[in-house]
Formats: sequence, C-alpha cells, structure tokens
Amino acid sequence: MPTPLRVVVADDSVLLREGLIRLFDEAGFDTVGAFGDADTLLEALPDLMPDVVVLDVRMPPTFRDEGVRAALRIRREHPSIAVLLLSQYVESTYAQELLAGGEGRTGYLLKDRIASLDELQDAVARVAAGGTVLDPQVVRELLTRRTDPLATLTPREREVLELMAEGRTNAAIASRMVVGVGAVEKNVTSIFQKLALEDSGDDHRRVLAVLAFLQR
Repeated sequence: MPTPLRVVVADDSVLLREGLIRLFDEAGFDTVGAFGDADTLLEALPDLMPDVVVLDVRMPPTFRDEGVRAALRIRREHPSIAVLLLSQYVESTYAQELLAGGEGRTGYLLKDRIASLDELQDAVARVAAGGTVLDPQVVRELLTRRTDPLATLTPREREVLELMAEGRTNAAIASRMVVGVGAVEKNVTSIFQKLALEDSGDDHRRVLAVLAFLQR
C-alpha cells in the first residue's frame, strides 16, 4: 500500500477545521496536525513535516493576512512542503508572490467556489505531487491587475501608506498597528522601493508616496 499523504490543517473555524479532517481521513490522507492560528502552526511544523499544509488566508489575531504570510514563510523555510490556501478572498499580491518562483506545489482556492469534496481532495493530491491549483477567479484577478505600482503593495504596506497619508509619524503608525517602529520602517522602505522613489536628497519621498496614494 502507498504511504498516505501527510496533511496539516490550519483554520480558525472549528467546524471547517474538523470537517476538513474528516474529509481527508475519508480520502485516505493522514491528518497529522490541526491548528487554529498561524503562529502555532509554524511552531509545530518542523516536528510534523507534512506533505501538504491546507490553511486559511485570514486567521487570528488580526484576521488580515496571517495565513498567507505563513504560507510564504513555509515556502521559504520548508520548500518540500506543498501549500494549499483556502480563502473567501482573492489576495492577488500574495497570490502573485506565491507563484512567482514557478516551483509548483502551490494552490489557491476560494471556499465558496469549491464545487465538490472530490475537487478539494484532488487539489490536495495535485499540489502534493508538485502541481499548481488555482481557482479561475484568482487567475482572472492576476491577469487583470493594473500596472499601477500601488497594486504591488501588500495589505500591510497599504495600511501603512494610508496612515502616512493621515500625517502620522512612524512611531504613531506603530502605536496604531500595535507593532514595533522597526517593522513600520521596513514597510515604509518597501513602499519607497515599490513606488520607485529613490533617495535623491532633493525630494521628500514620504510626501511623494502620499501623493501617489491620494492620486490613485
């Protein structure tokens, strides 16, 4: 008998998490871990080393992008582990980043558009085998993305830029977002880079970034 696929599930919804576990058990997969948040998942992952991680995009504590950021980290630190994102939303920036390397072993499906349980089982098996599985809506979002450089900002960077537009300092932004000032500074630097705002010494990059945001 072939060795069953080892799967880890991460979703803050208990009902969905338990439902996925039962589905995967019936499909012959071996669910070796189930988690309600991304931090606990990442902490346990080195000991579990599954074939596939199936996770939600938005999870505690902020319900913004914890799951998809965890997926990116898994791809960097554990490239042998396939990642299948299940979401109610299309995060096109993150989807593009996940697919940028072209290595495969990646999937992004919208929960409300999964037509059958067989489709989900097949998606898990395909990404584990090295394939790529994308919902057609995700593909459309990627193909129709504007060339506007603001579209390349991550949700966190866009939030920082919005607070910059309100006239807030880095310290005030850090306090508002409940993060360190260093984290805000990294986001600001990334914003300048993505908007191609070089430090020429003549122009105030912070003002130019805000102007680009207000003129969108």
